[in-house]
Amino acid sequence: MSALSEVIRDKIREQFPKYPNKRAVTLPALHIVHDEYRQVSIEAIKEIAELLELHPSEVHDTMRFYQFFRTEQNPLGKQRVWVCRSIACMLRGGEELLGELCHRLHLKPGETTPDGKITLEFAECLGGCDGAPCMLINDECEMNMTPDSAIKLIDELKAK
Repeated sequence: MSALSEVIRDKIREQFPKYPNKRAVTLPALHIVHDEYRQVSIEAIKEIAELLELHPSEVHDTMRFYQFFRTEQNPLGKQRVWVCRSIACMLRGGEELLGELCHRLHLKPGETTPDGKITLEFAECLGGCDGAPCMLINDECEMNMTPDSAIKLIDELKAK
């Protein structure tokens, strides 16, 4: 059985005309697979490599370099929460915010709650310095966060 559905394979193939060669589609292909499955399995890496006419190690190297992608040993939760720890966020309480969320969720950065609902991570910069400290919840940037406002958001995510 294939790790990638034909729909996912077609989405990857649709990227070919947008790039100068198939190798350049490695990162978009990884995003397509990760967005769909919330992880990139070893079998998916092999199938991406086959589509792109690469060795699986080349796809794996790209995946590990960016440290954004999750594997089947460490899958991504339903909701992904990033806490910024850039200098602007740090100076305005970002480290305390991350610490409080780690305490509240009983997680270390990079871990997922046992129910699979929330993955807590830190980012070096989310680009929201004017609203520091900030958090990214999936694709929504939350600005001027306090421990109380962050906990309120986390409680809402846990209820979903």
